[in-house]
Amino acid sequence: MSCMVEALEQWIEQTNQYHEDKRLSCTCLLEKLNGFYSLDFLQNSYFVIVPVIPMPDRSELRQLGLDDLLNKELNAFTYKNTYYILPHVALDINTHFHELVRVAQWQHFGTTGFLERYITEIQCFGCLNAPLRKVATGLSKHFLNQGCSFDVPTLVSHPNNLDDPLITQVG
Repeated sequence: MSCMVEALEQWIEQTNQYHEDKRLSCTCLLEKLNGFYSLDFLQNSYFVIVPVIPMPDRSELRQLGLDDLLNKELNAFTYKNTYYILPHVALDINTHFHELVRVAQWQHFGTTGFLERYITEIQCFGCLNAPLRKVATGLSKHFLNQGCSFDVPTLVSHPNNLDDPLITQVG
């Protein structure tokens, strides 16, 4: 898997570099996300509005057993500190919140660590039940329900919190 992860890392780096001049700073979201993400975190997080979510070569993803991901209709997807979002959800603050959880996860695990964990989780649990996704979905649901604020990157950086049933509860 390490050769494929290296290839994905290169593709992600190239994709983010290619879109660098189109990136928008997440600081524009500060007012709506205040208390959940710091200004410093948002200053180092970006989004790009795209007509199609960039994805690596489908055959490479299939080789990794990620057919479940390929069959999912994506409105947004995160690569490191940048997420790509479709125009019809670009104003949906909950989608931004969810993808910023992903940015925090990438930051916490590092590129290789995140990719290895994410790939393994999808292979073992499927895309919808992957624990990293469940954390992001659970936190997004908390945000959507106007739950009390807390610093998301700090929460994500504490491994014991990632398996907390209150965080990962979806539904």
